[in-house]
Amino acid sequence: MDSLFAKADAVKPLAKRRKTSHKASQNGSNSLRNAGKDSANNDYTAQSVTKHTSVPKSLLPTPIESSSGKLPKYSHIANKKLRGELHRQSAHNARAKALVDESADMLLVEDAGKIEVEGEMERTWRVGQDEIVQSAGQEATKGRKELRLDGGPYRTRYTRNGRHLAIAGHHGHVATFDWQTGTLHTELQLQETCRDITFLQDQTFFAVAQKKYVYVYDRDGVELHCLKAHIEPTRLEFLPYHWLLASVGNAGYLKYQDTSTGQLLCEHRTKLGSCTTMTQNLHNAVIHLGHQNGCVTLWTPNLPHPAVQLLAHLGPVSSVSVDPSSGGRYMATAGKDGTVKVWDCRNWKGVVREWSVRGSGSETEVEWSQRGYLGVTSGGSVNVYTPPSISQPFNGHVPPPLYLTHPIPSRPLTSLRFTPFQDVLTIGHNAGISSILVPGTAEPNFDSSEADPFESRKARREREVKSLLDKIQPDLITLDPELIGTLVEPSKLVTSDGKPATDTPYARLPRFDQLRVSGKVDTTEDPGSADEATGGGDGEGIDEEKKQQLREEKDKKRMRGKNKSMKRYLRKQRKNVIDPATVAIRAKLEKMKEEKRKAILAKKGIIEEKKKPSALDRFKRKA
Repeated sequence: MDSLFAKADAVKPLAKRRKTSHKASQNGSNSLRNAGKDSANNDYTAQSVTKHTSVPKSLLPTPIESSSGKLPKYSHIANKKLRGELHRQSAHNARAKALVDESADMLLVEDAGKIEVEGEMERTWRVGQDEIVQSAGQEATKGRKELRLDGGPYRTRYTRNGRHLAIAGHHGHVATFDWQTGTLHTELQLQETCRDITFLQDQTFFAVAQKKYVYVYDRDGVELHCLKAHIEPTRLEFLPYHWLLASVGNAGYLKYQDTSTGQLLCEHRTKLGSCTTMTQNLHNAVIHLGHQNGCVTLWTPNLPHPAVQLLAHLGPVSSVSVDPSSGGRYMATAGKDGTVKVWDCRNWKGVVREWSVRGSGSETEVEWSQRGYLGVTSGGSVNVYTPPSISQPFNGHVPPPLYLTHPIPSRPLTSLRFTPFQDVLTIGHNAGISSILVPGTAEPNFDSSEADPFESRKARREREVKSLLDKIQPDLITLDPELIGTLVEPSKLVTSDGKPATDTPYARLPRFDQLRVSGKVDTTEDPGSADEATGGGDGEGIDEEKKQQLREEKDKKRMRGKNKSMKRYLRKQRKNVIDPATVAIRAKLEKMKEEKRKAILAKKGIIEEKKKPSALDRFKRKA
């Protein structure tokens, strides 16, 4: 039996276990590893466990913790309990710092991954796509594609995790597919004008801005909804954290549709005519609109007027984009006047940088990547600029240093989209769709709980349910999202000493206390108010006769004519509102009035004859 136990590396019976060594406790922490080795050699249980298990990295001693003299000893503290707590905190901080450094080395946070040249005379924009494809890996080269389609010009849109792509041609060709594997989800020929397309909460639903209305389709291409409130839409945006579908059209109305409840939340009249340019700030969910008169307006659902209105260009605005890498700090606009401008969304004092592009006859498109690279279409080419030079203030009209360029002869270039978590730039044009490789533009580290490119069907369902439960109310959309949750400002109602009039907030005080704090005390409203006003609340400064006189005057005023309390209460009620309490009070008054009339007639000796019943009384409703 012992040989079988030894072969299987199993735990021996309790009676036959050997006593473990206690050298670790005797020799201290320095001989911990040697004692562990000795005990492991003598103990069959430790030998069987160590072969199949490993200690987590969070529990292993870090280089800072294991080295002597690096951690403070706190020997000057007399309290043993406090000294031990401080020592544990220091060890925990050192261990956490080491784990952060290790994760940074593994994730390569410092390396941007962009193109680097060997000499000063070389330029990155001279590197073509063929050379980039040869130098890139096999998985990365899948992003370089050329799709020749006949329904152009095309507009494109990615899901938040960057896995699925939706395309919409101007002549009605709509398709959604997994661009990495090439799996086609659906393909439709709608036979009418399609101006824009966007995914909703995930790849299972998408909305298309068609000629007359907005239509919602599922993954199989089945039409689910026709949103007739959105008339002649031109651009669509979906707010993922609020579950709102925003659209703007030729009528000049910005409309918000709640996709979780199906109701039209609000509609804003921009008063600036037809609008064909719209984007959203991912940081605060504010909608940016570009208009034909050169203005850019910022909208929120809770304001009927634009939160910010800015004159950006001398001609119509052709494209607007917000930088996601800076937390929505910078906005880029392009106009038909042939200029591209970068604005600071914190102060709006002026242009951070401005330059002119070639080929101003066509509409210029701008788009920011996840790492702050700016893509600009000018004429028949796409130019990409690096982030540090874009946001630096510059007085001249010289463009920033060019990072990469790619010519596309098929005009016009109508769409520009950076793929999330992939160094791919997708361009929609008249002849189809082109995807080029732009190294260093995407964020390599994704949050699987936020947007997971490799999520399964079960994970997608769980994420959809959680996002619906965590849906943010539209009233919380503001220009400064940090305003939500801050402390309320102190009350302006203060005494002569400069101190607050009361500890309780003014809005929570009773009505009489609010009047007293405001200095509008009415002595006839409360019996005790007159006493407090004259200083006799405690029976000092006024006698009983004065109190009795005040009460009689108040009772006399209360019972005088129209100032009766009951009539005053009924007079305040709205006549067009049927209130059960009001109806009951009126019935009670009618009954009292009838009883009073009968009493007067009985006192005078007049006997009232009963009214003869009519033939129609049988149809009256009995009480």
